[in-house]
Amino acid sequence: MDLPIVVADTPGRRLRGLLGHRRPPPYALRLEGCRCVHTFGMRFALDLHWLDASGAVIRVDRGVGPGRVRACLRARAIVEVPCDPP
Repeated sequence: MDLPIVVADTPGRRLRGLLGHRRPPPYALRLEGCRCVHTFGMRFALDLHWLDASGAVIRVDRGVGPGRVRACLRARAIVEVPCDPP
């Protein structure tokens, strides 16, 4: 399934990420300028696609559940993809 990608373009949107959704949203979220994410307070798992400065995928963490922290120091952006989109 292809999901549209929404860009978190403010510090508040980057900080909030997909937190607060009771169900997986019908989109993925791109976090610019991020090398680390947490899933504290999330209600669903995420696939994390780590991007380098050119936008190429350098790593994918699948099924990252709630209450986790992941980081990739080479990353310059992250795309959070709900594991079970609606």
